[in-house]
Amino acid sequence: MTDRIEMADDAEWSLDQWFELIERMVPEGIKAEVVDGAVHMVPQRNVHWQIIRRVLYALDDRFGRDALVMSDVRIDFPGHQNGFCPDLAKLKDGAEPDEEGHWRYQDVEFVAEVISRGTGLNDYGPKKTTYAEAGVAVYLIVDPYQGRCHVHTDPKDGEYRTESKSDFGKEIDLTGTVVDLVLKTDAFPRG
Repeated sequence: MTDRIEMADDAEWSLDQWFELIERMVPEGIKAEVVDGAVHMVPQRNVHWQIIRRVLYALDDRFGRDALVMSDVRIDFPGHQNGFCPDLAKLKDGAEPDEEGHWRYQDVEFVAEVISRGTGLNDYGPKKTTYAEAGVAVYLIVDPYQGRCHVHTDPKDGEYRTESKSDFGKEIDLTGTVVDLVLKTDAFPRG
């Protein structure tokens, strides 16, 4: 209870302070991140992880196992206290952490987020806007409740100019983008 009272009294916590607290308090299997200065936590569900694995396998097949692909790793994005932990983030070849050991959002070229009931509004709202502002070239939202994927490309002036939707079972053509692959969704489980 003391941590909550201290947090409320401070005018603004740094992302490092938030994540220090999160690491102490959040149990294994719970995803936690900071979106617009608010901590959001959600349990990692089987359906969620099965979809992440399938997208990861597609990236491994395309780029090899040494590609810089992160899962649930903190990356600080522009805006008010945005310490996101994307379900999957592919970084540019040659990207390196900064002097504090954090990955730079400027090196992120692809993000995949799988919708969770508790945090889905973040993925469709503030995170989508922030990824566009950060220049993330391809943002994939996989929604197991709708059985649909949303692909956002062509970020400009804080928004994605191009969006396409595909139902599970259809292939998603990402050729011509930085990931340059066709993603099969026929094995994506529904929520």
